[in-house]
Parts: sequence; structure tokens; C-alpha cells
Amino acid sequence: MLKRRMIVSLLWRKVGIVQSRGFSHTNVVGDPKVAIECFNAWDADEIILLNVERDDASLSQFLNLTEYVSYHCFLPLTVGGWVTNLDRARNLVRHGADKIVINTEGFRRPAFIRAVSDVLGAQAVVASIDVRRESHGSERVYLDRGRQATDITPEKAAEIAAENGAGEIYITSIDRDGGLQGYDTDLIRRVVAATDLPTIASGGVGRWEQLEEGLRAGADAVSAANVFHFTEQSTRKAKTYLRGTDFPVR
Repeated sequence: MLKRRMIVSLLWRKVGIVQSRGFSHTNVVGDPKVAIECFNAWDADEIILLNVERDDASLSQFLNLTEYVSYHCFLPLTVGGWVTNLDRARNLVRHGADKIVINTEGFRRPAFIRAVSDVLGAQAVVASIDVRRESHGSERVYLDRGRQATDITPEKAAEIAAENGAGEIYITSIDRDGGLQGYDTDLIRRVVAATDLPTIASGGVGRWEQLEEGLRAGADAVSAANVFHFTEQSTRKAKTYLRGTDFPVR
């Protein structure tokens, strides 16, 4: 059995690393450079760094941050936010990203996923799928940082990603995001079953036990954000917990 990964997701705006709840990115929780130093030393397996600014004017500053993180962090680095064309994807890789997260543009124009995959390789493409449950109970994929509804189901989005050359899926429940109530494990199970791609679970972790629940739902990796910011050596403690489960971890 392949070893499962524990990933730290960092959400960046120009004011610093921000907390997210329901995809509202307001509370500043720290300096990105300090956060990277901590998580680099505390036994995380990977870093996902996302630019959640409201417009793309932040791109040059984010490129500089990507380069800094790549130079100072000895973990695999996945980067996303405002990846709307091939040049931007290439530029992030030139500045040190190992993998690129594609969200909005990839589902508006699935051929874009294929274009990035053809140039960078499938292993470098992570398709990010953000899901919200509607008032009548159905689920839909949302784009543009959770602001634009589509008629795409989570399972169909996973299929689109796989068919167009993505190498991995990053699935987030917008409803659970920042709520500390745990992953939407039913959503994870259905997305995992839809394709053969490795899947990263995201959205809602408040206790270490919930990381295990994500793995039991079929995720190949578990990610969290808010819960890691307020506990000293948080990722090390989370990894210690996971090593006590029956899942092999790195």
C-alpha cells in the first residue's frame, strides 16, 4: 500500500496567510515566510500554496513568494491561483513550483487542463474541485473562488479532469471549509470512485481524527489549513496521530 500524505494548505493574500471559512478569506493568521519555516520543520509531507486574492494584480508578488518558498522549503510545493493560461503555469514552475493547481479555467475550458498536462506532464497538474450543496440537496461545482455556480456535478468534474490529463484531484467542500466539523466523507468517496486519480481531501478539519476519516473515505492524501495555524508543532502532532492508525504514512 502506498504511503498516505499529510499536506498543509496555505491561503495567501497580499496581507499574509489568511484563514478561510466558507471561502471567505478575511482573517490574517500569519506571515507566509514564518509559516513555511514552521511547517518545513514540523513533519508535513507537502505544501499547497494558493493565491486567493480577488484579482490577478497580485501575480508578480505571488511569483516572488513562490520562489522564496521553493528556495527555503524542502517539501514538494504545489501552487495555484489565477492560473488562466499556459504562460502563467510555466512561470510558476520556473519560480519553483513542483505542481500546478488548476481550477476555474480548467472547467470553463477543459482543453486548458490538457494543454498544461501536455507541456508540464500529468504529474504536475492538480485539478481543484470546489463543491457546494444547494438548498434542494444537490451538489454543484463552483468556480471563481466559490462565487460562480456551474451545472457540473463533483463526479463529472473528476471525470473531466481525468479525461483531460490531470494527474491528481484536490476536492474541497465549501460548506465544510473552516467549520472544523470534519471532511464531507461521502463527497470524498464519490469523487474517489469516479476516477483512478489520486485524490487529496480538503475542507473542514478540526481534530486529528478527522484526517483519519478522510483516509478511510478513500483519499490518498489529507490536507488542512486553519487547524494547523494555532497549535505549536501542529503538523508533527497530526503526523504522530496518523502513525498510530493502520494507514502507512510518510
